[in-house]
Amino acid sequence: MRTLIATIAGLMLLTTAAAAQDPDKGAALYKTHCAECHGIDAGGDGPLAGALLIKPTDLTALAKANGGEFPLERVLRRIDGTDPLVSHGSPMPVFGPYFEGVANTPMKLKSGQPIMVSDPIADLVSHILTLQEGSEAQ
Repeated sequence: MRTLIATIAGLMLLTTAAAAQDPDKGAALYKTHCAECHGIDAGGDGPLAGALLIKPTDLTALAKANGGEFPLERVLRRIDGTDPLVSHGSPMPVFGPYFEGVANTPMKLKSGQPIMVSDPIADLVSHILTLQEGSEAQ
């Protein structure tokens, strides 16, 4: 019985969190924190791209470059800094303190395993998902 209750509670949490992911908020976060390097259209050609040791990724082609599967875990770990990228002399993201916070929003990995992230990260990634080539949300 406890297992059933825990399962139902977990499913409710995942359903509620999915509704909490807001691509519109994510778009605003992207413009403020990401566009300088990745470009306003997320193609990797922002005004600061030339100053970086490693060219910023084309965020519109993440799924395409990964065999059609959006690399959610890798993207989340790059943004939260647990998979650092040191193209600008410090781990990605430069705005890490803004994206830190209570990891209270689960995002479901391909395996079905949820990974907990802060609300701003969930919103930002939900926006990046809409940018993928061939996305219906474009």
